[in-house]
Amino acid sequence: MAKELKWNGLTEEQVKALSFEEFVTLLPARRRRSIKRGPHPMQERFFKKLRSGKNNIRTHRRNIIIIPEMLGKTFKVFTGKDFAQVIVNVEMLGHLLGEFASSRKLVSHSGAGVGSTRSSKAVTAR
Repeated sequence: MAKELKWNGLTEEQVKALSFEEFVTLLPARRRRSIKRGPHPMQERFFKKLRSGKNNIRTHRRNIIIIPEMLGKTFKVFTGKDFAQVIVNVEMLGHLLGEFASSRKLVSHSGAGVGSTRSSKAVTAR
């Protein structure tokens, strides 16, 4: 049997049944204050697209707080080079969209480069 995903002890159906004000009271302080200030005009355009019923929304806005309205939707979040696909589930509520689309890639260094000292030539690449 698959483990049921929960957020703050609530299932997906219970979270969707909450009013927006009740949901906001369950968020951490920084997110609550951010929502209290109101959305930025660019964020308002994002939510307008969300409410229009589109599912595959492409966005550069990585600082959007994930709310219950977004559950089950697919977003393409810009990573600086391309768009990473993010499918929202219950455990993501209260986080930012950008947290799920990594903008950094792993660096793997090879052997010593041009201009290195004689002692570093003995170091082998892993």
